[in-house]
Amino acid sequence: MMAIVVIGGHTRNIGKTSVVTGLIEALPEMHWTAFKITQFGHGMCSANGEPCDCETAEHTLAVSEERAGGDSTTDSGRYLAAGAVRSFWVRTRLGDLSEAMPRIRKEIAQAENVVIESNSVLRFLRPDLYLSVLDPETADFKDSAKYFLDRADAVLVPEGKLGRPEWKGVSLKLVEGTPVLAMRPPIYVTDEVIAFVKQRLRAAVSVEASA
Repeated sequence: MMAIVVIGGHTRNIGKTSVVTGLIEALPEMHWTAFKITQFGHGMCSANGEPCDCETAEHTLAVSEERAGGDSTTDSGRYLAAGAVRSFWVRTRLGDLSEAMPRIRKEIAQAENVVIESNSVLRFLRPDLYLSVLDPETADFKDSAKYFLDRADAVLVPEGKLGRPEWKGVSLKLVEGTPVLAMRPPIYVTDEVIAFVKQRLRAAVSVEASA
């Protein structure tokens, strides 16, 4: 049975993509189809992520599939280099992710297992596992991450310590009782994380099979 794993986080450059690639490398038997979802604000073009003044319909959504031998420095390229069977970069205007969901669902239907880097996709999908990457030393906290934080099956934190975060207006009660797993860069996916993912996905399969 297919598993859907979503990796989110509260801001950029805190290791979300490294967690995705780490899972892909650690669990090659899952034959992952991977998605990077990016939402751009006003004045940015979804086609290429560059500043623009276009407001035409064709520039509100873009989906591209990475090809073998392509750019391995992009996030979706890193997924493919890590061993994903297929890898997609989905770009939409902020708030327009619903327009991309038919294409995403179509590709999911053809996949063995799916990993998605996004918070906002949780508005449209109920994954088997949602991991939220947190960095207590980085103050920025996106609204989408705050909105879904209490749905995290586990949070991944550098060295496994939340301490006293720099976040403003974010209550730790949102993750009260949620397992806290350690990232130890450059190893973002530890044996503990892998064991947790395997256990949760086995449990999800058992529940689905008995339903």
